[in-house]
Amino acid sequence: MRDAYQDQLDELAESLAAMCTQVASAMEKATRALLEADLQLAEEVISEDALVDDTRAAAEENAFALLALQAPVATDLRIVVSAIHGAGDIERMGDLALHVAQAARRRHPQPVLPAEVAPYFSEMGRVGVALAIKAGEVIRTRDLARANELETDDDAMDDLHKHMFSVLMDRDWAHGVGPAVDITLLARFYERYADHAVAVARRIVYVVTGQMPGPLTV
Repeated sequence: MRDAYQDQLDELAESLAAMCTQVASAMEKATRALLEADLQLAEEVISEDALVDDTRAAAEENAFALLALQAPVATDLRIVVSAIHGAGDIERMGDLALHVAQAARRRHPQPVLPAEVAPYFSEMGRVGVALAIKAGEVIRTRDLARANELETDDDAMDDLHKHMFSVLMDRDWAHGVGPAVDITLLARFYERYADHAVAVARRIVYVVTGQMPGPLTV
């Protein structure tokens, strides 16, 4: 009986880690669609977003069943509660990748990004995907050192996000208001994606230690 219960907790964690893999793939594809004006990739991200939603729904259903049938306490209760919140964070990461793909589709066949800002978005995509993958690893291992690394890793995304404002405010900006609006929104999507990955890691710190790290607004 106890072994079956532990298996259910492990399966719940694995479903969240699998979600991280899904949203990492979504952001990788969405970024390539954005940079390469690739309509097929954009459509893949848009159609596959439903899979992330389905995984979240299944994870939440399993979590609530554990609450109702097993009445978990202490660490086990923290696992279940954190899984419910974490599933929401990860689903939102998928939604943000979806928004990037939708921007690529909306402007197709024209590129969304002027050439001079494309490298920054390539790097934001790389950082975001790495954060999602690491968040999945943290869920599986409950490694506090790795969890804390995500805070530092996120600084790179914050720096890129801030730099976009410097580019847009430069007097030499020659692309008008429309591209500036697109870039502002897209940079925010990547920045929030990273914030949600950090939030997932913080929930693992809470599972292990019983204490939630300082507040993060996402």
